Formats: sequence, structure tokens, C-alpha cells
Amino acid sequence: MKRLVECVPNFSEGRDREVIDRITAEIAAVEGVTLLDVDPGADTNRTVVTFIGEPDAAVEAAFRAIRKAAELIDMRRHHGAHPRQGATDVCPFVPLMGTTMEDCVALARRLGERVGRELSIPVYLYEAAATRPERKSLADIRVGEYEALPEKLGKPEWEPDFGPAEMNEKAGATVIGAREFLIAFNVNLNTRNHKKANAVAFDVRTRGRAKRDEQGNLLRDADGNVIREAGSLPEVRGIGWYIDEYQMAQISMNLTDYKITPPHVALEEVRQRALDRGLIVTGSELVGLIPREAMLEAGRYYLRRQGTSPGQPEEELIRIAVQSMGLSELKPFDPREKIIEYRAGFSLAGPLMRLSGREFLNELSTDSPAPGGGSVAALAGALGASLATMVANLTTRNRKYRDVKEEMFALAERGQALKDRLTALVDEDTAAFDRLLESYRLPKGTEEEAAVRARAIEEAVKGATLVPFTVMEKGLEVIDLALEVARKGLAASASDAGVGALMGRTAVEGAHLNVKINLPNLSDREWAEELLARAAGIETKARERTAEVLAAVEENLG
Repeated sequence: MKRLVECVPNFSEGRDREVIDRITAEIAAVEGVTLLDVDPGADTNRTVVTFIGEPDAAVEAAFRAIRKAAELIDMRRHHGAHPRQGATDVCPFVPLMGTTMEDCVALARRLGERVGRELSIPVYLYEAAATRPERKSLADIRVGEYEALPEKLGKPEWEPDFGPAEMNEKAGATVIGAREFLIAFNVNLNTRNHKKANAVAFDVRTRGRAKRDEQGNLLRDADGNVIREAGSLPEVRGIGWYIDEYQMAQISMNLTDYKITPPHVALEEVRQRALDRGLIVTGSELVGLIPREAMLEAGRYYLRRQGTSPGQPEEELIRIAVQSMGLSELKPFDPREKIIEYRAGFSLAGPLMRLSGREFLNELSTDSPAPGGGSVAALAGALGASLATMVANLTTRNRKYRDVKEEMFALAERGQALKDRLTALVDEDTAAFDRLLESYRLPKGTEEEAAVRARAIEEAVKGATLVPFTVMEKGLEVIDLALEVARKGLAASASDAGVGALMGRTAVEGAHLNVKINLPNLSDREWAEELLARAAGIETKARERTAEVLAAVEENLG
């Protein structure tokens, strides 16, 4: 699976387009990185850049941009409305597909160490990467801004996490960290009154509203601080405003941690609070991009509210989310443009899986060695997963099976994930074979070239072996899925569960042949023998469990 992170560096230049372009060109030049957005502000004299990429590539792109900003921006001459203390003021990493917050913390520290060591820029770590509680908040680190750095760097408590505890007059200091994805999300109301929208925003936002007495005076505690009444949603900033272009008021929210308060939860809370005040939510608007998982979670949520199985294909989950949240009310919502992973080139289907059924069969039947048996084994497994998922979904619609409805929901979701993984393996098997062919084409004229070629072949053979081995593992999971739906699912679809298990066994046995044909070419015999033993164990289990499925099917048929 492709691994992606987002990186959002902020540079202290928002007026000179040539400088901005030269900085962002450093990012765009790194392979494995996609530059998504460049947002300069003249008043703030600051540019917010958004790019995504594979973890190593993202670190490299961020370093090159920080280096170029230090070369081109002179903080001694910088003035703007936005708080700042460095040429690259802040640079957070955000986990996306296949990555965790821990991964991003490691990336932040890696980048910070390199920036401090190679560029002699003081670096502070913040948010999830912070090394001490008082450095978690960016605002706390940036108190006093660039002008306060000389004094701050002389204090032991403000020694940088990386780099010298000395003033870099030209570049200032840089704050690097890891945080969750911020979603900018607006909810549309059937009113033009921004005060009514603001009241709803105060109801839900984390900070809530200031408390007042009956005369409207602010209430304060013993220390003179304004007493606040917290809002109902955590990790949400919000305000109400009127948008003349749309002729409506909106509640504008920043969801600072969508895993705690996802967009659909925020929308439904706003919907209820708006109703309490006599207002109706007519739709919503996404500003910028959204992570794929947030949309999938929304789709599952709305299907569950309908009593429908959330174990649907990804495309259907996203369609349901867009429709249920009214995301196309103001302008068409195109998932390919608005979902960050799709913008990065992520696709549920590789080149082979984008072919029609007949096109795939035609390609398979030519004299090209790939696609071959490995891809077909993976496809068999995907077919088996789809059949077992179908049985689970059909079962949820039958009232006689209401006692197992939740269990079937979970099985259907498992089945969709298995189907998607196995369809990806169809293309991965062919790609692994192509890499093997490329390694055999490497030059071997000199002793050094021959050694490089031999190492490349060894690694390519391992790669071409691990793909079908993964197909075996997933094929066994397909059989297990078929066994559960055969035992507990809709009896009228028992034959479908049986065919699903047979397809899973075909995936296991077919992929096993591909494992065995590759291993004699390996010089690492210990690795090969261990994998062979594990593969043999999987095939034995697959046959045993398929027999259990067929026995359950026969019982249902009887």
C-alpha cells in the first residue's frame, strides 16, 4: 500500500512571487511529491504551501524548501501582519494514507536534526513532536516573534531541540512538528442573519461563549478572567458569517482533529442546534481538501443510520457521504479534486483492474508472460471476497436474520477491504514480475556490475515471491469469511458462500505455485525454506477450511 503524508510549510514571504516560485520549485522537483497548493498573502507577508508525498520524499522536499527559503528570505527586513520568527516559520507533517502520527513525529525529528545540523538554524519541535509540554503550542513557542529570539536563545529553557542556541539573523528559527489534518468545513443555513449563525457556532465550538449576567455583563472569576461556557464539540473552532455570493449565512468551522470530531459529526450536531433555534441546515461546503478516511467514515455513518450495511464499495460510500452532507449544494463536489489521496494519484484500481473484463482476458491470452497465474490467483481471491461480502449484505436485509445483522455488517466491511487488497495484488503481481525482468537486463560486463545485478535479482525475486505469498494469506482470509457467512448467513445464498470459498482456495493454491516457482532462484536458502514452510501451512489450512465451508453449504442445501 502506498504511504503518504501531508506537509504544510509556512514561509515568511507573501509578496515577491519570484521568491515564492523558487522555493516551491524545490518541492516540485522531488520525485514522489505532489505540490497541491500555494497560498500567498500580501498583508500577512506569508505563504502557506501544501504538498503530499511518500515519507522520505516529503522530508527531502521540506528540507530543500527550508534551505532555499533561508537563502532567499532575510528576516531582518521582514514585516507582516502574521506572527513569525523564521524564514520557514513552521513546518508540520500530517499523517495520511498508511501512516501514523508516530511516523510523522519521527519525520519531524529527522527533518529538524538535519535543518539544525546542515543549515545552522535553531529548530523547535511542536504539537505531537514536542519534547516538553510548554512547547506543544506553536503560539507559546512564537511569543515575542523574531525580535525576541536573541534573548530567548540565551535562556536554558529555550535551548533549541536541534541546531545551535545562537541567533541566525537572516533565517531566524524554524518550528517543525506533527499534527492531525485540519479540515475547513462550512455548514449552510436557511438564513441571511449572521448573528443567528454565530449563536449556533458558539453552541458547538470547543471554546463556546463567554458567560453573561442578566444585564449582559461579562462574568469573571476571582482572577478577573472571563468565565466561558464550553461548546458541545471538541477540537472545533467556529464562527458564523454571511456570504453575499451565496446569499446565506454559514457556520465556518476548522476541525483541528477530524479523528475526534469528523465532519459528519460536526454537521449533525450543527443540524440539531440549528433546529433548536428554528434554523435548517441546507447543505455544507468543504474548503480545500479532505482525507479519504473522513469521507469513508461519513458514508458508513449515514448507511448505518438507514439500517443499511456499511460494507459497500468505496465509491458508494463516498457518493452517500456527498449526498447526505449536501456537499454539492453550492458547487459540484468532485472526489477526484477534493479528496487528498485521490489528488495524490491514489487509485483503487491499477492498470489491469481498470480494463473491462474482456480486455483483461484478451491481455491475459496474448504471448506476454504478464499478467499471468499470479494475477489470476489474486483475481480469484477478489471474486471470492466479493461473493462472501454479497452474502453478508443480503443477510442484513432479511428480517429473519436480525440477530446477526451487526455481525454481518462487520463481515461485509471486512469483505470489502479484502476485495480491495486482492484487486491491488492483481496489478502488484505483474509489476513485481516486470521488476524481475528489469533486474535480469542489468549490465554484467564487469565484476562490479555483475555483483550489482546479482543483488538486484535477489531482491526482485524476493519481491516477486512475497506478492503471491500475500495473496495466499488473503485467500485464506477469504475462506474464513465465506465460512462465517455460510454458517450464519442467508441460507438461500449458501451456494454463493461455497463458490466464494472455492475461489479463495484457488487463490491460495494458485499463488502457492507462484511462490514455489520463484524460490529455487534465491541464494538466501534460509529465507526461502522458511517461506516455503509457511506457504505449505497456509495451503493445508485453506483445504481444511474450504471443506468446512462446503459441509455447511451442503447442510443448508439439504
